[in-house]
Amino acid sequence: MESALVSGIEGLFLGVLNLGLGHVIMILIGSLLLYLGISKGYEPLLLVPIGFGAILVNVPLSEMMAEGGFIRYFYDIGVRTEIFPLLIFIGIGAMTDFQPLLENPKIVLLGAAGQFGIFITLLLALALGFDKLDAVAVSIIGACDGPTAIYVSSKFAPHLLGAVSVAAYSYMSLVPLIQPPIMRALTTEKERTIVMGAVKQPISQTTKIMFPIVVTIFASILAPKGAPLIGTVMLGNLLKESSVVDRLKRASENEIANIVTLLLGLCIGATMEADKFLKAQTLVILALGFIAISLDTAVGILFGKLMCALTGGKINPLIGAAGISAFPMSARVVQAEGQKYNKKNYLLMHAMSANAGGQIGSVIAAAVMLSVLQGMGIVGQ
Repeated sequence: MESALVSGIEGLFLGVLNLGLGHVIMILIGSLLLYLGISKGYEPLLLVPIGFGAILVNVPLSEMMAEGGFIRYFYDIGVRTEIFPLLIFIGIGAMTDFQPLLENPKIVLLGAAGQFGIFITLLLALALGFDKLDAVAVSIIGACDGPTAIYVSSKFAPHLLGAVSVAAYSYMSLVPLIQPPIMRALTTEKERTIVMGAVKQPISQTTKIMFPIVVTIFASILAPKGAPLIGTVMLGNLLKESSVVDRLKRASENEIANIVTLLLGLCIGATMEADKFLKAQTLVILALGFIAISLDTAVGILFGKLMCALTGGKINPLIGAAGISAFPMSARVVQAEGQKYNKKNYLLMHAMSANAGGQIGSVIAAAVMLSVLQGMGIVGQ
């Protein structure tokens, strides 16, 4: 009887007995993510469930990610199948207004330039010894688009999902800190004071309805492997612009997006197990992600300077920084930075055009990379 009692008492402390330094570090990292999400307001919709998931999975013997475990169940049905990020893309499409882009379509070029860092970072990752699929997953952090990064890494490098996802969402939330120094370094004060007039080009309802359909067809033909990515974003936008399925539109941007965001965040956090996350490789991934987003910003601004020169000084190069897919944060950063140098400068709608272009550009960039991998025979048909 006494022996059984001792064994029972020991059982109560099994968690403590199996608690290692790695567990403690990861629980602290999870707590840091909770702090950033709750106290600082950095991407709280993702960082709060990610942080809590990281804590849960690093509790010794909790078996959250073991076969049949609580979070493993959602991971298998939503992340391994890539369903969760695709459902979120429908919500993103339903919440995105492409009208500023349609009013000033040449600005889409800034969205394309804002993806440059992805491809340079891909070369850097390969040079550092990452295999091809891992390098693609790491470089896609430069899309500055969490769902895109999750989709690509869960498909081709699930062992990197935690590091890639945390990097992507952390840098998205830090856009207001990362971009302004680069914007000031690459532009002159005269360029920063350029006032861009309002675009007065009416967009018909028919055009707004046709846009997601046409983009889906052409982008999917160009890069078939990325059809799920571009297709789900544009489906969500079609629900919004058609004005005949308000219930589906509201469900996409509210109930579906909220439920999937919660479960996806928990699953991402649960991939941050100490033995998988606490590696030198994680620090390299974080560094490469920072390089990718910095290069995206820099090339977007430099392309903005080129457009400024070609238009005789009618385009403020600052809006090039909004060519990344951090929607609408980078557009707000451009607006704030422009008003520092000219109180009459209202760049928000122009920056939103570039930002919407970046939203499309990041998805197409990922689609192109996936299709190239397929063409090279690195991934299956």
